[in-house]
Amino acid sequence: MIKAVLWDFGGVLTSSPFEAFNRFEAEQGIPHDCIRSINSTNPDTNAWAQFESSKMSVDAFDAAFASESREKGHEIPGKAVLALLSGDIRPKMVAALRRIKQSFAVGCITNNVKSGQGAGMARSLVKAEAVANVMALFDVVIESSVIGVRKPDPKIYQLACEAMEIDPNEALFIDDLGINLKPAKAMGMRTIKVLGEAQALNDLGKALDLDFSDIGD
Repeated sequence: MIKAVLWDFGGVLTSSPFEAFNRFEAEQGIPHDCIRSINSTNPDTNAWAQFESSKMSVDAFDAAFASESREKGHEIPGKAVLALLSGDIRPKMVAALRRIKQSFAVGCITNNVKSGQGAGMARSLVKAEAVANVMALFDVVIESSVIGVRKPDPKIYQLACEAMEIDPNEALFIDDLGINLKPAKAMGMRTIKVLGEAQALNDLGKALDLDFSDIGD
């Protein structure tokens, strides 16, 4: 029986940063998905992993990411990547979150960095306020940059369950990355991978026996 819904933030409640990465790459003449490939090389020890776990400063990340990207043939300063992280809020997903909150506990497990403003790494006060309003809906928020542990480390899911006083098999976890869903599923959570907004709403409705067909009408 599901008692709580655990949410990723970027790529679920906001547009995916991968979209911004791809726009940047196209503008700069850099191969498609180059940034994503850098972040997936040595994923437990690379600059991105260390920065998300607060083991590296902004300046150190800037230099380290530039070095890693240089090895791929296209030098990209880390700070240029950080400027792309804050996505746009998806109103329909937020509306679904509000409706789910009426019947289930809700929590957020997000990999983020100490850059920009707030948990959503916003680049403006307006966006930071909008993100803060969404974050206020959650009963529990677990941030990698705060606790020093990042998805897909099983510890972060266990910490969320402990904070919400539930067993993993009482949770539904929604994320846009399969690598983050695998450990949650192995712990006993039900999982949903977000491929798009309509698909996510449909899958959430089926899993929770809720109707979201009127959202956005």
